[in-house]
Amino acid sequence: MMQQLSLMGIVPVIAIQDANDAEQLAAALCEGGLPCAEVTFRTAAAEEAIRRMTHAFPDMLVGAGTVLTEEQVDRAVKAGAKFIVSPGLNPAVVRHCQEIGVPVCPGTANPSDVEAALSLGLKNVKFFPAEAAGGLKYIKAIAAPYVDVRFMPTGGINEKNLLDYLSFRKILCCGGSWMVPADALAAKDFDRIRQLTASAVQLMLGFEIAHVGINSADEAEAMETATRLCTLFGWPVKVGNKSIFAGSAVEVMKMPFLGTKGHIGIRTNFIERAKFHLERRGFVFDESSANIKDGELKAIYLKDEIGGFAFHLLQK
Repeated sequence: MMQQLSLMGIVPVIAIQDANDAEQLAAALCEGGLPCAEVTFRTAAAEEAIRRMTHAFPDMLVGAGTVLTEEQVDRAVKAGAKFIVSPGLNPAVVRHCQEIGVPVCPGTANPSDVEAALSLGLKNVKFFPAEAAGGLKYIKAIAAPYVDVRFMPTGGINEKNLLDYLSFRKILCCGGSWMVPADALAAKDFDRIRQLTASAVQLMLGFEIAHVGINSADEAEAMETATRLCTLFGWPVKVGNKSIFAGSAVEVMKMPFLGTKGHIGIRTNFIERAKFHLERRGFVFDESSANIKDGELKAIYLKDEIGGFAFHLLQK
């Protein structure tokens, strides 16, 4: 569950007032690209909202947030919550979650909290309130001694600081409410929520064209093509083992390569998350093409061509 949340990257934190909005809200989040939610137990509608969301979208990762008691844990799990999040670390709540087998991510705000979580066998913790408690700078300062601990910061996370947080390797994922603003939910403006969610995913993944690959019959043809492009645009020629780069935008292959017409490289901020999200959209990757260095995925091709081109992701 925690690995799935990590790949999701962003967990919308929701304070829902009317359970009748649950299905449409869940649909907006799923269609926007984030089939997950932390429904906070701060409202009377939370339990029923979780029940309706999980019934309408069984594959959606719906969890309960602001869980303070064992009784709330039981209600949330009975309603269909797949994970539990709490603002602080209550050992009784954590132990109860462990006893019934539901993942729990309790809140921490200092090293003592983190060590209390470790003593309970936890390696994934919430960091709350993130910005007010010192933000990413503070997380980095306290994270070093705790090699295996990952943090889910919540509180003050938004589109302005999201990438900074996610770029730190010890961040599990980020919780945020900016995709579901209170005024949009009150007005039942689910189109706006869908758009804000989609924008958040695009911001996180940060897709941009890295280069375009052109297939050639042989090295002579590749050199001719690359030289003409460099003469045309004033780019430098860079000769490699398998290709010749015209500047950094065009890679001319010395022999026929993947793709009927060639290939297109797409950079992304977080390649594992990008792969996860694209797979949820129905795209299939050629696992045999994966370029892994030091245990981390650096590049991978889609299985099918688009418009005669092979496409591959590249880690920025």
